[in-house]
Amino acid sequence: MKFIALALLCMVAVAAATVHYTEEFDAGWEKRWVQSNADAASGAAGTFVGTPGKYFGDAEADSGVQTSADARFYKYSSKMPSVFNSKGKTLVFQYTVKNEQNLDCGGAYLKLSPPGIDQETLTGDTPYNIMFGPDKCGGTNRIHFIFSHGGKNFLWKKTVVPPSDQLTHLFTAIVKPDQTYEVRVDNEVKESGSILEDWDILPPKEINDPEASKPADWVDQREISDPEATKPEGWDSIPKEIVDPEASMPEDWDAELDGTWEAPTVPNPEYKGEWSAPRIPNPAYKGEWVHPQVANPEYKEDSSIGQYESEFLAFEIWQVKSGTIFDHILVADSVADAEAFFNDHFTAQQSAEKAAYEAQEKERQEKERQEQEQAKQDAEEDAEDEDADDDDDEKAHHDEL
Repeated sequence: MKFIALALLCMVAVAAATVHYTEEFDAGWEKRWVQSNADAASGAAGTFVGTPGKYFGDAEADSGVQTSADARFYKYSSKMPSVFNSKGKTLVFQYTVKNEQNLDCGGAYLKLSPPGIDQETLTGDTPYNIMFGPDKCGGTNRIHFIFSHGGKNFLWKKTVVPPSDQLTHLFTAIVKPDQTYEVRVDNEVKESGSILEDWDILPPKEINDPEASKPADWVDQREISDPEATKPEGWDSIPKEIVDPEASMPEDWDAELDGTWEAPTVPNPEYKGEWSAPRIPNPAYKGEWVHPQVANPEYKEDSSIGQYESEFLAFEIWQVKSGTIFDHILVADSVADAEAFFNDHFTAQQSAEKAAYEAQEKERQEKERQEQEQAKQDAEEDAEDEDADDDDDEKAHHDEL
């Protein structure tokens, strides 16, 4: 059934559009994915297992691969049927993620990689074109969207927080040939904009003029002390503290023993502090000086940004707590293919899965309630047994007497 659904999805594309890669993790997925041996010696390599998880709508259609052990690296890659050159085309990169374990620390992102990588030795240093997907650990809880360009990786300046529940969610990255993009979650646009503005891939178009500097006579002080103001007469003669007018010598005060009584002092309500002239607008104020801008000689337009030759999909993640399920990977050059999957399959999958999850949760909560009631009942019975034992012991002691 998964194969038929996959074939139908591919046929949706019109002649001008192509589905370049799909993965439904049906039977034989192990032959299409290569596990890196980079962590074999250390014992830190985690293994994917095929499963629909603990709750689902269709076990066959929604069987994916799940991280199976805690505190492990998961490094797998799959080769596309052919190299996808996205120059002049839209690049659509989509897949689903279900964090059954209520992920608290671990990556769930996917990489689109260029030709020539060594699948057997895949590591975090292996080159990639795009890294996309959720990541959560410590202070990090975001959807990563990283572009590689000129041998460097550039982080997305915007932040989108992924869903935090334990249901399957659809993550979609769309890179358009005009160097704009969209990020969707469950087909809802969460962010969009310009690649050139939302990533610091290129240097700024303009820089501060190195020849310019603030004139020495530039006045940027907004206010000054009023030169015509004068201190009121008697201002400095007002003491900060005065003798407390309500204080009186205690009746038991002994001058010989206690010394001369002195009334305590209290803050003077008439005291106004040190005098300072009031502030007025500075008539010579010219405003904040703005450094003049000039064209940056280092800036050059680059139409290749966001356009790649891709041949591999790669998971390269670390999870402290395992249980994430990945499925329904799509690489295409038409947004219509991504939307077709959402409309024709995903909405029904998520709805059925949610119903199964809620039913399991209701059953689990009822079981916990019954266990708690049983534990309470057992505790009460134990207490009654102890009281009865105490009564028997007391009666036996009384009979002995």
